[in-house]
Amino acid sequence: MASSSSQTLKIGIVGFGTFGQFLANTMIKQGHTLFATSRTDYSQLCLQMGIHFFRDITAFLDADMDVILLCTSISSLSEVVGSMPLNCLKRPTLFVDVLSVKEHPKNLLLRVLPEESDILCTHPMFGPVSGKNGWQNLTFMFDKVRIKDEVTCSKFLHIFESEVG
Repeated sequence: MASSSSQTLKIGIVGFGTFGQFLANTMIKQGHTLFATSRTDYSQLCLQMGIHFFRDITAFLDADMDVILLCTSISSLSEVVGSMPLNCLKRPTLFVDVLSVKEHPKNLLLRVLPEESDILCTHPMFGPVSGKNGWQNLTFMFDKVRIKDEVTCSKFLHIFESEVG
């Protein structure tokens, strides 16, 4: 069931591997508009899923998204975020990580993101295997590190709240 248009978000996924694809399926089901970029060329898969895929990070950031979801590996997060031309952001954006560790991404994002960018650190305590039949009764942890736009943050958190029950 798709959400009303007032609740939908434009979400960009950085790192479209297994976990990014897993989250994307639910976000699409809920009616959000998705964009993706990754080291690997997932343009064909994204085309099949109805996701706009970008090979170029500058073009990706230029797409004017509400949320940028970081689904990279822990070891590549610094390099990936460091390679983003953050000056291409058209407006304040909510950056969300889904890594299993929290201090490293929190400190990195606070250090490198523009002050006007919001930061939400999350840890879905489930994945493609444990959540393959749905996210009901599965745990989702989060830390509102720096949130100025509560509306966008709440809309994003609703993606998980509506699924985990």
